[in-house]
Amino acid sequence: MITESFAQQPWLSFTVFAPLLGAILIAVARVMARTDDDGVIAKKDQEQLASNARRVAMITTIGVLVVSLVAYSQFDPSIAGFQLVEQAAWLGGGISYKMGVDGISILFVLLTTFIMPICILASWNSIKDRVADYMIAFLVLETLMLGVFCALDLFVFYIFFEASLIPMFLIIGVWGSKGTKEFAGYTMPSRVYAAVKFFLFTLVGSLLLLVAMAWMYSKAGTTDIPTLQQFEFSHGAQRWLWIAFFASFAVKMPMWPVHTWLPDAHVQAPTAGSVVLAAILLKMGGYGFLRFSLPMFPLASLDFAPLVYALSIVAIIYTSLVALAQEDMKKLIAYSSVAHMGFVTMGIFTGTKQGIEGGLFQMLSHGFISGALFLCVGVVYDRMHTREIAAYGGLVHRMPIYAFLFLFFTLGNVGLPGTSGFVGEILAMTGAFKVNSWIAFFAAFGVILSAAYALRLYRQVIYGELVKEALFEIPDVNWREWAPLGLLMAFALFLGFYPGPALDVFSPAVDLLIENYDAALSAGGQ
Repeated sequence: MITESFAQQPWLSFTVFAPLLGAILIAVARVMARTDDDGVIAKKDQEQLASNARRVAMITTIGVLVVSLVAYSQFDPSIAGFQLVEQAAWLGGGISYKMGVDGISILFVLLTTFIMPICILASWNSIKDRVADYMIAFLVLETLMLGVFCALDLFVFYIFFEASLIPMFLIIGVWGSKGTKEFAGYTMPSRVYAAVKFFLFTLVGSLLLLVAMAWMYSKAGTTDIPTLQQFEFSHGAQRWLWIAFFASFAVKMPMWPVHTWLPDAHVQAPTAGSVVLAAILLKMGGYGFLRFSLPMFPLASLDFAPLVYALSIVAIIYTSLVALAQEDMKKLIAYSSVAHMGFVTMGIFTGTKQGIEGGLFQMLSHGFISGALFLCVGVVYDRMHTREIAAYGGLVHRMPIYAFLFLFFTLGNVGLPGTSGFVGEILAMTGAFKVNSWIAFFAAFGVILSAAYALRLYRQVIYGELVKEALFEIPDVNWREWAPLGLLMAFALFLGFYPGPALDVFSPAVDLLIENYDAALSAGGQ
């Protein structure tokens, strides 16, 4: 009886909204802090508020991770459909608050709750101004990201999807890097330019998404996602709807040529902002393709698949070449992310089991490896306050532990067998080979280029003689730095040698997706 009652609790809602409790506690403490006549918090009280905010944020994110693991314990990986479903009346007329997860979404929920404590830890000493506000922004962002992966109603999804822009906009624009940029005759802080560019790109792309959702509701009479996945839109309507959804998800990933906001956002964001952007926010686009584009618009997905292949190959090769020319470490890794997301879109739109599972696995792996690479950049940036590759060299002589960790994630980024990066890439290319061998060939060429830019970065930063005086006393990683990197390495290594636990969760949901996709194509005469 106790077990049955325990299983019937709204665990997904607990997981999604629990971060807000921590945000509220920090906000209340901030409001209650003593101020002088000018409304300024005394320096001693500011330090206490900042310390408390860090602790509350860490405890909250760890608590959310525990709650998400409890939710996962109630999830049966052998079932293909949605589980842990919660539904309540909301706006009426077929629009309701509905939550649920399947094998495609549950691991992204766990990835989000796993990454967030690491982000808080990475910000522990590097963020010194307005710490309470910063922690509130991250906790609100966690709620919004989790909502995206759990929502089973179109408008609930849209609210979480779009609202996630706001805290990320603030994280980049308020706590980003110093410096200025000339734009249209005006001089502005570089971080503000990057934040506005990020906001405008993603918002404009999503306006078409909102129009498409409203049209779908007018035709189907519901915004329930599982119902809409079974609703048969006409071939012509599917094409227009596919384009509208694609405009939003392609920007979010981002795909070439709407990727230009990402390098600016990564360069200007604080370290933890770059980690959450790479590990979680970029995955919303790929998740959208799997949740909406393939199941709801199968005929259009087949029609536009050649376009996606072309854009994916350009992204893999072109952005790899651009990464090869970079002199800023963060910008190089940002372009690398665009290239790796090219494997994701290529795999998803093959419509094959290997391709879709490869895309999913690549997103999961990229969350560990790319997030860790940005943490590695943050380690040396906190010490030297520069991201320029030329400012380093010979770090292996002073930072041997850092050199080892950086090497592992560099090789994982290349897709070395034995790391999780290899599994996603090989599955995606296998799926592509089934569709067209040339697609797989060009994707493989991109893997060679990834080795070129990644090993170049590692050689110039880590190897060589230690000749720059500024590096003579640089300390190796401390426990707050090596502990999260060690955790990420453990997961990337475990899934590299034994991908079964992740693939077993994906597989039933992917099989159902492909079954419905093939049935829709057969019914449509494709």
